Amino acid sequence: MGKPTGFIEYQRLAEVSEPAQSRLKHYREFIVTLDDEQASQQGARCMDCGIPFCNTGCPVNNIIPDWNDLVYRGQWEQALAVLHSTNNFPDFTGRICPAPCEAACTLNINTDPVGIKSIEHAIVDKGWEKGWILPQPPKVKTGKTVAVVGSGPAGLAAAQQLARVGHSVVVFEKSDRLGGLLRYGIPDFKMEKVHIDRRIVQMEAEGVEFRVNHEIGGSGPEAIPAERLLAEFDALILAGGAESPRDLAVPGRDLDGVHFAMDFLPQQNKVNAGDQVPEQIKATGKHVVVIGGGDTGSDCVGTSNRHGALSVTQFELMPQPPESENKSLTWPYWPLKLRTSSSHEEGCARDFAVSTKEFIGESGKVKALKMVRVDWQNGRMNEVPDSEVEIPADLVLLAMGFVSPVKNGLLEQLALELDARGNVKATTDGDGCYASSVAKVFAAGDMRRGQSLVVWAIREGRQCAREVDAFLMGRSDLPR
Repeated sequence: MGKPTGFIEYQRLAEVSEPAQSRLKHYREFIVTLDDEQASQQGARCMDCGIPFCNTGCPVNNIIPDWNDLVYRGQWEQALAVLHSTNNFPDFTGRICPAPCEAACTLNINTDPVGIKSIEHAIVDKGWEKGWILPQPPKVKTGKTVAVVGSGPAGLAAAQQLARVGHSVVVFEKSDRLGGLLRYGIPDFKMEKVHIDRRIVQMEAEGVEFRVNHEIGGSGPEAIPAERLLAEFDALILAGGAESPRDLAVPGRDLDGVHFAMDFLPQQNKVNAGDQVPEQIKATGKHVVVIGGGDTGSDCVGTSNRHGALSVTQFELMPQPPESENKSLTWPYWPLKLRTSSSHEEGCARDFAVSTKEFIGESGKVKALKMVRVDWQNGRMNEVPDSEVEIPADLVLLAMGFVSPVKNGLLEQLALELDARGNVKATTDGDGCYASSVAKVFAAGDMRRGQSLVVWAIREGRQCAREVDAFLMGRSDLPR
């Protein structure tokens, strides 16, 4: 694949970013896609490795060597067809996926891996530019109906697959716009929402019906009882998110100015979309502390800096990972190592092995945070004596992950069996994959597996669609 000597002749070329000081003034994407020649050279680096571990490193099993080779040879439209054969939304993953495929690249054993994500990004952007991405409506309708609850990547992938084989699909979304956490969790500077909007237009042309402001199992005026969906549809797919955030039970938690990350991030996305958000949580002129070292925490850092925060500090409870992994031990698996995001590069103090002891307030508002250093030994955490410190904190954002889907409402009404972590119990092995404990109810994405990546949600949505199609029709031609 690619050029036999390409990985020797060409170095890995990263996508260019707009300078930090410039991009902090707006909320648009700031990554420049590779041009044709650059992408061709990067595709040429894909060596004929014999066993392409990138295929299995990628959760959707993208056929990566094939489209790398096609880009190298300038056959862009064919590359797009290969890319779409395993991934409904490469425009999402080409922007926000952490690229486990690159960690699994054979070149990554002892040099820089192929820039797989940048090539994927270039392919799909060219597809939209050239008008190659078109609706694929079914030739025949089956007469079967499917309800999908949740319009995030799992729900959208399942809906599109099922519509294309002729089922009538209705997607219910509780928010005022479609996209789930793609819309109201991921900042616009990482993925602008036009990418969701044009996929929705494509899916509507394929026959998918979307209903926003419809909470299934909720208590609002537009809420729909879960039993109604069971009665009206032949199958029901639960594809909502894992929206129960991990909390921090320390003194001062109830002070004004201490918020969950997902109270903070969606507000800015709404403002970017033109909405008025009364009493928006703003970081402007404040000392911001972000608790949690993952992607959500990084998004809080980037948004706070764009607000004009006085300072931004990010804490992580675990020790600092090594700057470089031991590839002989970790390859081809996703390694634990220190990862610095574009938001960190824009300005952020990071600290590791830190635990929050207390939020200190004044007149009901948070003003400081008391932290203590911790030492990890054999998986056990111990506080370091005499290490307590107070730091200024006018805004604290809790970004410590999510524990499970919300239980009250939909899940309670359906009386679904849950797994040990509180997710909807549904296996991915053997017969009845993705089927829940309730007849004709299926679960996919974060609803089933817990908090995870967009690319995993797309995989589960696609696989769940196949199982639903087989359930409705007795067999399925959709990919596994």
